[in-house]
Amino acid sequence: MIRVGFGFDVHRLVENRQLWMGGILIPFEKGLLGHSDADVLLHAVCDALLGAANMRDIGYHFPDTSAETEGMDSKVILKKTIELIATKGYRLGNIDATICAERPKMNPHIPQMQQVMAEVIGCDPDQISIKATTTERLGFTGRQEGISAYATVLIEKP
Repeated sequence: MIRVGFGFDVHRLVENRQLWMGGILIPFEKGLLGHSDADVLLHAVCDALLGAANMRDIGYHFPDTSAETEGMDSKVILKKTIELIATKGYRLGNIDATICAERPKMNPHIPQMQQVMAEVIGCDPDQISIKATTTERLGFTGRQEGISAYATVLIEKP
């Protein structure tokens, strides 16, 4: 059995925060504001995984009102999400994700993101496709007010 899920996340760019994306720290003068480390890519992937398994969403399992999740590394959220879907017999087939950001440029960091995510998930990096785009200076992304990410996943029961 195979199932498909879709995820989306967005966070505001602010001063005095680190920029975490795809499980890695990216040097930049601003970071994303959020209850956890605000890694929009990993959050979108987790929402897609949970949706595919019909297990609600990331906010249900990792609420932004919990002291336990405050400042949490999103790699931990990803690992726990993989464990959650495994309780229903699912494993990752593949991920196809897109990061929307004017700055910083994400393309140079994609191979490292794929490697880190694959290590956390326990899969081959080839199962993880990450793309980056801009919004041609339109909207909140174009004004560099925030970064968003979209993810589609396929999960399967062996």
